[in-house]
Amino acid sequence: MELSRCDPKQQERIRAQLDVVLKRLDAYYSAEDAILSGAQEYRIGTRFLKRGDLQYVQNEIRQLQKRRDELEAALATCTSSTKRKSYRVLFRDF
Repeated sequence: MELSRCDPKQQERIRAQLDVVLKRLDAYYSAEDAILSGAQEYRIGTRFLKRGDLQYVQNEIRQLQKRRDELEAALATCTSSTKRKSYRVLFRDF
């Protein structure tokens, strides 16, 4: 299917979802950089500050990358990423 045949509303929804995913992905990349630069946790006097857990942040990055890929594929093929991809057929004998 060509992009010109796609439903414009569906394209708009997919692009909006993709924008949100890309913004979140950028935020998680920034968080990962902060954690990897040694700023995961520190103590000043009696105060203790702990930022996000590295493993959790990396898992979220993987999930967001997977979602980004799904949305980009949906945009390229003009199909909904949540649309059913298989159907069940029930034959009846009347």
